[in-house]
Amino acid sequence: MTAETAPTTPHGRPADVDTVESAAATPDQEQPYAALGLKEDEYASIREILGRRPTNAELAMYSVMWSEHCSYKSSKRHLSTFGQHTTEAMREKLLVGMGENAGVVDIGDGWAVTFKVESHNHPSYVEPYQGAATGVGGIVRDIISMGARPVAVMDQLRFGAIDHPDTQRVVHGVVSGVGGYGNSLGLPNIGGETVFDAAYQTNPLVNALCLGVLRHEDIHLASATGPGNQVVLFGARTGGDGIGGASILASETFDEGGPVKRPSVQVGDPFMEKVLIECCLELFAAGTVEGIQDLGAAGISCATSELAANGRSGMHIDLENVLLRDPTLTAGEILMSESQERMMAVVRPEKLAEFQAIAEKWDVEAAVIGEVTGDGRLTIDHDGHRIVDVDPATVAVDGPVYDRPYARPDWQDALQADTAEALPRPQSAEELAETLRTLIASPNLASASWVTDQYDRYVGGNTALSMPDDAGVVRVDETTGRGVALATDANGRYTKLDPRTGAQLALAEAYRNVAASGAVPLAITDCLNFGSPEDPGPMWQLVEAIGGLAEACETLEVPVTGGNVSLYNSTGESGRIDSAIHPTPVVGVLGVLEDVARRVPSGWQEEGLTVLLLGTTREELSGSAWAQVAHDHLGGMPPQVDLAAERSLAQVLIAAAAEGLAAASHDLSEGGLAQALVEAATRFGAEESPRTGARVDLAPLLERDGVDLATALFSESQARALVAVPAEHEERLAALAAEHGVPVLRLGTTGGDALEIAGVDRFAVTTLRALREGTLPRHFG
Repeated sequence: MTAETAPTTPHGRPADVDTVESAAATPDQEQPYAALGLKEDEYASIREILGRRPTNAELAMYSVMWSEHCSYKSSKRHLSTFGQHTTEAMREKLLVGMGENAGVVDIGDGWAVTFKVESHNHPSYVEPYQGAATGVGGIVRDIISMGARPVAVMDQLRFGAIDHPDTQRVVHGVVSGVGGYGNSLGLPNIGGETVFDAAYQTNPLVNALCLGVLRHEDIHLASATGPGNQVVLFGARTGGDGIGGASILASETFDEGGPVKRPSVQVGDPFMEKVLIECCLELFAAGTVEGIQDLGAAGISCATSELAANGRSGMHIDLENVLLRDPTLTAGEILMSESQERMMAVVRPEKLAEFQAIAEKWDVEAAVIGEVTGDGRLTIDHDGHRIVDVDPATVAVDGPVYDRPYARPDWQDALQADTAEALPRPQSAEELAETLRTLIASPNLASASWVTDQYDRYVGGNTALSMPDDAGVVRVDETTGRGVALATDANGRYTKLDPRTGAQLALAEAYRNVAASGAVPLAITDCLNFGSPEDPGPMWQLVEAIGGLAEACETLEVPVTGGNVSLYNSTGESGRIDSAIHPTPVVGVLGVLEDVARRVPSGWQEEGLTVLLLGTTREELSGSAWAQVAHDHLGGMPPQVDLAAERSLAQVLIAAAAEGLAAASHDLSEGGLAQALVEAATRFGAEESPRTGARVDLAPLLERDGVDLATALFSESQARALVAVPAEHEERLAALAAEHGVPVLRLGTTGGDALEIAGVDRFAVTTLRALREGTLPRHFG
């Protein structure tokens, strides 16, 4: 039969005649399960669960919901480690934990915040603008679905080598996508990361975080209960874009020399999403919503099965009632479509008219596509034909769980034995000065303002701190000034050297950054970006990182509220040292400030302040920015992690902010003390004649810690921070440090138009700023 004479439905769509009845009658019909990403044994399991072969529509549902992206089948077994390390004390402020669309944390006075970070890595390589834009849109809808108003976003970006021909394509598209979508929503972008490394050349990482605010009583969950309640799909119409997009793209590698899976990347409309936000908030306030789920990866397949499974109920859907942009879509395509800006709500019949009136007020299309049943089944009809009849739990919850083999890579020992401490270091003042200038202008230490200036940081009027400060700070309550701080961090180089330590160091740095702003760290979200789970080496990295992060969370008493796992970030032959990205566990830490007026910026603005260094400096150069920039070297062991020292340092920083002692606080991390001094001196000050320089003498540091000048400047020892205080507060800060067992040294004073480092050089602040701000524009225009 030709396409021209194929039977159609009353709506003009091609008829999908593969019903449940016909599937039972044709058990031997071949099906394209492999093309949909299912393994042979997975397809066999589906047949066993159903007692027959799946219909085409059921096959589509299982394929997307059992994908790595949706099912977490390779990581689920290990993610339970977080729960094992979560104590009752850690749960005290946790209102909603892992398993929902986003975690929710109590921040006091009846306020709660919800926050989560997720990846949109593979789509952003295929189509950078839309991949990044819809990544922002997706995480924002996760926050909406919890009942919260989104108030800020952040992005964590990692690209290939800055001078690679393809990097410009990806960077321009991703940065424009993040800014274009977030700015249009009216959400400030308050922080993030921008990293360049050849390890991410064909697997860029585009992680997006959203923060939302709500009252305790406004929490909503993704659950369908109450037989007879109506299932409403609202927002944008369903189209052919993104069919199998995130769920399939994020579940396979981009293999060299083989066919590349490139289903449609989703297309976003931020203006539709803005209207959807306001519509949802009014629907929540009116009490019209019993349960809600955003439509992201796997679309209707995900929303229906998760709502029904979470409610331990059942659901019936009439698929012909779905509003379509493309009337030619088949039933399977409608189920798999990942068209953006859509939500699914469960509504009591007596509230349906009010729901529809509110949606109409906001010019948001809504359609009743089914109802909740009590039979424990998910059934879907299409133009009167039963095309799906499944237990929703088998689709959304009880998918395959793999115990993947994992092993320490053969090359790990040699990598760790090749230490950076053995590399030649600059000795003379001239060499040290030139090294400092080179480092601060290198891609990962240079100013990211070319990127961040494309984002609106202050829209909404509640941003108290934003990049390039250590943490973004947002006011939640305009009356009391209560607010939250957020910082995200990761260091793939550290994690490559030692995955367990690297993951802990990511947490430690984000924790330190939040404390430096004056906030009390409360909870975390994470996005675990790793290589193929079918390669024992990257799988070992993932297992080690999860274990290390879980243990560190318990020690620092910050629970994991939720997050994301992104696997298959690999290209080429497995088992090689360069077959996958640097393992990159991104950790976002949330902290609370009783009054954002007490927040502390990372740079000083006054002359005559005393500059103090908190913490101990050790000879720790392996994995450092210095080793990378000066020697193109990666080897050795990362800096040691001392969580007790991190906690003590945080207590000092938080107290210094609360007591009004600190004029500036800045953590030491990549680039070490040299980078921290430069960033603090260039953070503020006039363009023409800044007076934010400083005069510092490191001789006391060399004597106390037994290090040479190069190590003092470029070591990346952890649990350290710079604090600038008025002279009259110096004694009190020293007493605070002593009380918590934190070493403290006076380095110098602020002022003048240059950063003067005794025994090195005098660097004009304007020159330092020009060096740092010129790098990215030179490459990207």
